[in-house]
Amino acid sequence: MRRVSQGVAALLLAAGLTGAGTTAAQAQAVAFQPGTAGTGTAGTARAGDILDRLKAIPGMEVTEKTSTLPGYRWFWLEYEQPVDHRKPGGQRFKQRIMLQHKSADSPMVLYTSGYHTPEVMFTAEPTALVDGNQISVEHRYFSPSRPVPTDWTKDTIWQAATDEHRIIRALKTVYGGKWISTGGSKGGMTAVYHKRFYPRDVDGSVVYVAPNDYRNNDDRAYDEFFETVGTDPQCRARLQGLAREFLKRRSAMLERFEAAAEENGWTFDLLRTPDRAFENSVMDYEWAFWQYSLQSDCADLPPLNASDDELYASLDTISGLSFYTDQGLEPYVPYYYQAGTQLGWPSPKFKHMRKLLRHERSYHPRTYVPRDIPMRFDNGRAMRDIDRWVRGNASQMMFVYGENDPWGAKPFRLGPGSRDSAVYVAPGMNHSGRLITRLPEEQQAKAIADLKRWAGVDESAPTLRSAPTPDDPLRLQRPPL
Repeated sequence: MRRVSQGVAALLLAAGLTGAGTTAAQAQAVAFQPGTAGTGTAGTARAGDILDRLKAIPGMEVTEKTSTLPGYRWFWLEYEQPVDHRKPGGQRFKQRIMLQHKSADSPMVLYTSGYHTPEVMFTAEPTALVDGNQISVEHRYFSPSRPVPTDWTKDTIWQAATDEHRIIRALKTVYGGKWISTGGSKGGMTAVYHKRFYPRDVDGSVVYVAPNDYRNNDDRAYDEFFETVGTDPQCRARLQGLAREFLKRRSAMLERFEAAAEENGWTFDLLRTPDRAFENSVMDYEWAFWQYSLQSDCADLPPLNASDDELYASLDTISGLSFYTDQGLEPYVPYYYQAGTQLGWPSPKFKHMRKLLRHERSYHPRTYVPRDIPMRFDNGRAMRDIDRWVRGNASQMMFVYGENDPWGAKPFRLGPGSRDSAVYVAPGMNHSGRLITRLPEEQQAKAIADLKRWAGVDESAPTLRSAPTPDDPLRLQRPPL
């Protein structure tokens, strides 16, 4: 859930689960193509067409775009939702949904992004494996799916789950087959929360790299992770040494950062000073490396005696220094609000660089939310409820983690009350959203068979692989903490 480097940020909001190690140069972004419903080759409505059926749903606005994926038609939907589902007669807002339509008879995969809706066509791994339709739902309060005026107290896991419940209920009038929910990182968390509150909405859930911070005050698991991650202790030591070196060369790093800020018009009202923003990026460095890179990428890290320019480039590439500017943080305020009120957040101890830190306490969700938005943490009540439910009631749920992903340090766990569910760990992998096909052969076969069974797909049918599409949204939409 940490954010992307500047090199990849050019593809921000691109999507498509191409897997770990994909470079920005390899990821060919498909441009968002504006259009008008009912116009153009793909947008021409026909009698009894899916376009007409979608438009007939009360509260649904539909626009068809020119498809960039063979075999699919591309629609953008806006669905009217209550801000407070407990008071449906009150304020309302429009929630964005991207629909990739194959056939009304095919399974539907609900991709919960947890953030903005990617503005390119892509196939999530479960969509490819079941050869299904796909909707991608923008999480409430992420612009433009944000009510104005904004009552932030309604940015909760139950309200968001109820958004998805209403969308599913509406679209099941068109898509009557099996439904599978999926998502990665915060999107995976969102899929779990929806399943907890509305367990009968979908027929199965595939949850990627989703943290389970049910004990927010006990983050020893993260420290233990960084002490043991990977099989190369020299790689771990190199990363820790570089983090310390950034802080030792604070003046040189700040000189370059402040010059970049002036050139790009970045401001620091939330973090107050460039020094605080710089230090937050340094505290991200090791985490971001393991989240987005593979152990083999350690070979590309600079030596400790590298030049100031080389060190600055490494910090910027891996941590993304622009993120802790006002401009970088603003799109993710809805996430930080949720983290600081219900979801919880990681608090590593930073023992190896603590003596060099000046602003360690700023590494907190409250720092990244404007002060005029009140926040109060619920002391973990919501997450403990979710954890108990998963252990005691999970049914047709698949949790998939990357072995070297920091967010997997506190995973979801199954208990004696769970049924037809499993937890898998892909060896050596990171925070990727294409992990089923990275599992050992026997586990992969079982996971695919379970998914096909839940989706009502013939398990003997050939397993499809999606064509190359833009870079993994998990690399492009994850803020820190």
